[in-house]
Amino acid sequence: MVTVHPEYVVDEQQRLKAVLLPVAEWERVVEELEELDDIRAFDKAKAGSQEAVPFEQAVREIQQDYKA
Repeated sequence: MVTVHPEYVVDEQQRLKAVLLPVAEWERVVEELEELDDIRAFDKAKAGSQEAVPFEQAVREIQQDYKA
């Protein structure tokens, strides 16, 4: 869990308009979100069909995609 120390920006009617975070805290939030994206992608990949592909074939297919 990321600990943050937000500061709030409000308008004339005291309605919340924005949140300010120290840069170090914001960078940590972004890192956590990226890690969460990776976990979700991994979970999605594991839930899909699991067809094994030989390593050499995978390398060829990747190289073909880069050339295309």
